[in-house]
Amino acid sequence: MFTDRARIFVQGGRGGDGVVSFRREAHVPRGGPDGGDGGRGGDVTLVCDPSLRDLQGFRRRAHYKAPRGAHGEGSNRHGASPRGLEIPVPPGTAVVDPERGTHWDLTRPGQRAVVARGGSGGRGNRHFTSSTRQAPRFAERGLPGEEGWIELRLRLLADVGLVGLPNAGKSSLLARLTRAHPKVADYPFTTVEPVLGTLDRGDRQLVIADIPGLIEGASTGAGLGHEFLAHVERTRLLVHVLDIAPLDGSDPAGGYETVERELREHGAGLERLPRIVCLSKVDLVPAEEADAARERMRSALGGEVLGIVVTSAVTGRGLDELADAILEAVPVEPAEAEAPPPERLAEPEAEHRLYRPAAGEGFEVSRTGEGSFRVTGVGVERLIARHDTTNEEALAYLEDRLRTIGVIGALEAAGFTPGDDVEIGGVVFELDPGAPLR
Repeated sequence: MFTDRARIFVQGGRGGDGVVSFRREAHVPRGGPDGGDGGRGGDVTLVCDPSLRDLQGFRRRAHYKAPRGAHGEGSNRHGASPRGLEIPVPPGTAVVDPERGTHWDLTRPGQRAVVARGGSGGRGNRHFTSSTRQAPRFAERGLPGEEGWIELRLRLLADVGLVGLPNAGKSSLLARLTRAHPKVADYPFTTVEPVLGTLDRGDRQLVIADIPGLIEGASTGAGLGHEFLAHVERTRLLVHVLDIAPLDGSDPAGGYETVERELREHGAGLERLPRIVCLSKVDLVPAEEADAARERMRSALGGEVLGIVVTSAVTGRGLDELADAILEAVPVEPAEAEAPPPERLAEPEAEHRLYRPAAGEGFEVSRTGEGSFRVTGVGVERLIARHDTTNEEALAYLEDRLRTIGVIGALEAAGFTPGDDVEIGGVVFELDPGAPLR
């Protein structure tokens, strides 16, 4: 089964913890701190792989987690930062992160997009020495990696899209123009998934996509074809296939307007794509009737389309004319404006950089009760996550950092007094800045 949508959970690896360690060597009775840093967690990266056709592999697995960083060790040994987790996806995959509002487009082989970054590692105790703290007995914890659900949507990379009502003859045309072997039958909705074929003429090759039949209301979810409208968004030409002699005796012009209306309502610029109209199955009507139908369509459409061709997949009539019209309408190289947009790569987001806000910025203080307060903000929450508030030395260092970045001042302005409870990032602790260590 062709799969063009998937939803997966990705999680970057957690950073390794820094370590508390002191030199232990012969004849060095007062060795200093030598705790190493933790390694950074691995990233989750999507990689465009041309060997894949669709998103079928994601039906069997929905959770992807990168490895965590190793913890630091004594003697200033840093923890290892592992290789990230790489997930292959087919060309044409659009990636959407609804929570963060980010988007990636993977269209060229080898393109990469980091969708969940690993957490940074914690620093060892050697980083916290000062003139008054020469033997720190605390270190930082590693931070968790990014995590969340992302959506994968495949949009086929084809030069030409065949569109039309069910049973209009698109699959038969594709089979005669290319070496593709789509299922062909005399009932509607024979094609239930997009089929690709390659048109070879001289030194040129064009990829043609047969899109399952559209019906009225397809753009709003009716029928089957609405699932595949996105697959014609990347094409450079639409071939609108019309059955010249539909079984219900309706006018082909009515079918043309039905499909065109759905393309317009779908949006994504489909209404601006150039078009060729193909009147198929002309072997079912006399030649003069086929020519008359062609003239009626030409009069009705005027300059809306590049050309109108009458074809028969049975007799081969008009197939060369259609192939030549397609090759003429599709430029040899895509226009610069049609080139795929650059992917969003591994530039760190602001919340992943070291938190150094100006005083009073980057957080909010609120009173939650008598003698209790809550501080919210990405930076201060990450600062709390790095430290063990049950360690007196770590808590004293943390209080000093909170005063430096303006949190203590903001709390005092809100009525805080030493000894009140403060909640930051889900951690509640008694904050008593300036109290001596016991």
